[in-house]
Amino acid sequence: MPEHDSASITPESKLGDLLERWPALEAVLIELSPHFRALKSPVLRRTVAKVATLRQVSKVSGVPLATLIERLREGAGLSPLAVTDDSGDAPAERPPWAVEGAVTQTHDARAAIEGGEHPLPQVLANLATLEDAQVYELLTPFVPAPLVDLARGKGFLSYSVVEDGGMVRTYFRKDDWTAQRP
Repeated sequence: MPEHDSASITPESKLGDLLERWPALEAVLIELSPHFRALKSPVLRRTVAKVATLRQVSKVSGVPLATLIERLREGAGLSPLAVTDDSGDAPAERPPWAVEGAVTQTHDARAAIEGGEHPLPQVLANLATLEDAQVYELLTPFVPAPLVDLARGKGFLSYSVVEDGGMVRTYFRKDDWTAQRP
């Protein structure tokens, strides 16, 4: 087996790339979690699947990263790869600021996503206007893990809540503790 094939399914692999290369992996994903049934949507395939890494997909689906990688590599006929699970830096408990009553601005991206648009430019523009202690709420049909990771890299805290019916509320707030940390 060529060397590049043995490392082609890693935590940083893009989900869309894997599904293009190995279409049968869709069935493996659906077997792992019902969340992956959404991959049947062409809109989701064109938007989120193109940018989401397996590390992010693991967070969204609740499937441990090591299990996800192991099963996908097995489904693609690749040799095992040692991967350690990581929980990321998302808070386990809901922070007190991540509540509807604290929200100062809301963006419902569900219609745009269903229309094949990516909410990233609008969300980043909205976050740029956020003042300290203000809370921004993003409504999506799934946890927007790639967008959350990008926002965290820009100094925002985040917390996502999956509600009945599949709607996800993701709350963002500037990390006002950064300046106070030693």
